Formats: sequence, structure tokens, C-alpha cells
Amino acid sequence: MYLIPAAAAACVFGGLYLYKMRRYKRSLKRLSREIDRILHGEEVLSLGSCEEGEIAILRDEIYKMTVRLREQSERLAKDKGMLADSLADISHQIRTPLTTLNLMTARMAQEGDNPQQRKKILREMNRMLGRIDWLIKTLLKLSRLDADSVHLEHRKINMAQFLRRALEAFEIQMELRGQSCRIEGAEGLDFYADETWTLEAVQNILKNSLDYTPYEGILRIACCDNPLYTEIAVSDEGPGISPEDLPHLFERFYRGKNASGGSFGIGLSLAQMIMNRQNGIICAENRKEKGSCFRLRFYKGEAEDMDSR
Repeated sequence: MYLIPAAAAACVFGGLYLYKMRRYKRSLKRLSREIDRILHGEEVLSLGSCEEGEIAILRDEIYKMTVRLREQSERLAKDKGMLADSLADISHQIRTPLTTLNLMTARMAQEGDNPQQRKKILREMNRMLGRIDWLIKTLLKLSRLDADSVHLEHRKINMAQFLRRALEAFEIQMELRGQSCRIEGAEGLDFYADETWTLEAVQNILKNSLDYTPYEGILRIACCDNPLYTEIAVSDEGPGISPEDLPHLFERFYRGKNASGGSFGIGLSLAQMIMNRQNGIICAENRKEKGSCFRLRFYKGEAEDMDSR
């Protein structure tokens, strides 16, 4: 009497089990085919066919792993391309001063015992070596920033002391050219940044502005602070920036129409990279009166909030 219902129930459950096992095997085969397509270059897994259950969970995990692996692969390819570009840039930029040094060496050999000419050539060679040294150091800094191997430490910095330190490197140059610097708004002002790298960025801006400041000209540095950011504005009395140069001013190795002969076009690019890495921006504009103005803005964030507590 009870055998027929039991047999029927067994058949039903057996049929359901076989049905589920067949679906399970089909899902595994479909997943296997999709994995095979990925291994042969397929971009992503198709999630539209995902079903509920363990297979769907497995598919999701494989999808996540695939996305991460592809992101890492793209990042490695990008880093490899950037490294190749950096090596090409370094080779190109160093070639010119090295060629000049070789020509000077040959010229020195031709001068014989003329002490005045030999002394003049030695001074020029020393200047070229200084340019090569600066170029290599700057390119290495750019490469470190490109590779994201620089750890920036945000600390509280006294603005007046910081600017005095930044100007120390240009004291002799300014004295020889009769240039002066006026600083406004720096006393009693603090800001947060990585001091070493920010010093590098600010000195690159100062160097650029002083190069275009005429003899006996005045360089002006104006500092201001508001709830959003702290700003350093560096203004010169030079010819200003050509309108066609403005959009490309911070591009690596870009040299504008009025660029000096000793310019490599990397100082401003390095300054921008440093500012971008520490929640800041840098922009350039022409002054209404005369010359150009570079504004460095350090936006306020968690470091200031923590210190205020």
C-alpha cells in the first residue's frame, strides 16, 4: 500500500537530482568554455548567463580575478612604455650637451698652449657638465614620480622660512643681475606639504621666473590663505607667455617660443607632477601689467584637520 507512493517519490526526487546534475554539468562546461576563451584573448566573462548557486559564485570570483589580472597587465604594459619613453627622452636630452663637450675637447687640443682660450673653454665645459648633472637628476626625479616610488610626507611648514630657503639657491644669480624679490603675506602663514619635494617644485618655478625677469627687475611672491587652499603666486616682469604656449606649458620637454637656450622643458613638468601628487595644482597666466604669474595652490585636507584637533 505504501510502496507505490514511496516509489513515486523516489522517482520524482531521482528525476530532480538527475536534472540538477545535468544542469550543473552544463554550467561547468559553459564556464570551462568561457575560461578557455579568456585564456585565448577574450576580454571579459559574460555575466548575463549567470545563474544562482555555487556555479554563479565561482563565475563571479573568476570574473573578479580576470579583471584584476587584466588591470595589472595593462599597468605593466603602460609602465614598460613609460620606461621606454623616459630612456628615449634621457638619451635625446643628454646627447646635445655631450656632443658640445666632445667638440670643446677637440677645440682645446687645437688651441695648443694658449692659456686664455683653454681657460675659457674649461669654463664652458664646466657649465655644460653642470647642465648635464642637473638634467640627469631632474630626469631621475621624473622617473621616480612616474613609477610611483616616491612617498610624500605632509607636514606643517612655515611659509616665510620655506621661501627664504627656496631663494637661497638664486642669491648669486640675482646679485649678478641686480634682481630683487619682494615677498608679501608669508609671515605667520603655515601650510601642509612634503617640504623636500615642494622645495623642488617652487625652485623650478622661481628659476623659470628669474630667467625671464630682466636685469634689475623685481620678482614678486604673494602668499594668501583661505578655508580651501594656501596659495603661492610668483610674478615676474618678463615678456609674458605666448597664448599658443599656455596650453602646453607644463608638457614634458616642451619649449616655448621665448625659451632660453639652456632650457630643457622639464622643470615646469616636474613642478606640476609634484603638486598633483600632494593635493595641489599649479597654473600659469599672463599679468595685465607685464610678465607672467605662476600660482601654486595647496588644498587643505585631513592633515590640517588632524592638527587642529
